[in-house]
Amino acid sequence: MTAPRLLPAAAPALLHEHAWLTESVHATSEGRVRYVRCAECAARRVDLDAVSVTPASAISREIG
Repeated sequence: MTAPRLLPAAAPALLHEHAWLTESVHATSEGRVRYVRCAECAARRVDLDAVSVTPASAISREIG
């Protein structure tokens, strides 16, 4: 039997809540594709705002 090979421990990541900023938005047949990046680190991601088949509805209410 051979000894198990252990991988070196990963460097601890700096944890923070990402502050996503939109870099660009493009309309597609699936919806809007949004390219975003974190304001604090180099993280990037691509979001899809899917096309909705239901009419828009308010998520807040009028005050006063």
